[in-house]
Amino acid sequence: MIAAVRVRGRTGVKKGIQDTMSMLKLTRINHLVLLHEDPTYKGMLVKAKDYITWGEIDEETITQIITKRGKLSGNVNVTEEYIKENTDFSSIEELAKAVVAGEATVEDAGIKPVFRLHPPRKGYEATKQSFKEGGSLGNRGNINELVAKMI
Repeated sequence: MIAAVRVRGRTGVKKGIQDTMSMLKLTRINHLVLLHEDPTYKGMLVKAKDYITWGEIDEETITQIITKRGKLSGNVNVTEEYIKENTDFSSIEELAKAVVAGEATVEDAGIKPVFRLHPPRKGYEATKQSFKEGGSLGNRGNINELVAKMI
């Protein structure tokens, strides 16, 4: 499972890259989406690499995201009771395991696919350099630390 976070804003973005990010549902800064590892998504991520960061995410972090930042239709917070009553899962942890395994998506549970996060505590490293150059853009391998700072 891959998590992608938009780091940079809308100003000066070329139309093709802007369309790619809207297809990924990354329309604003600090929005996060969960994507399955797929060559199509990988190509889209590489195309938008100057505006987003992405990496592998574990089920513990997905559980925290759904619990703290997950929203239902009508902007209502996700609760354990909702998951038990309206899905085939008995808890948020079980849903997170199914999402990581690729057996389910958050949309299947009625949760909005975009998670709105806070800016990271202690800030980004740099928003104009790639992760390999000491910045915060592009593929970072493991994104759990950044997401934990943003929840």
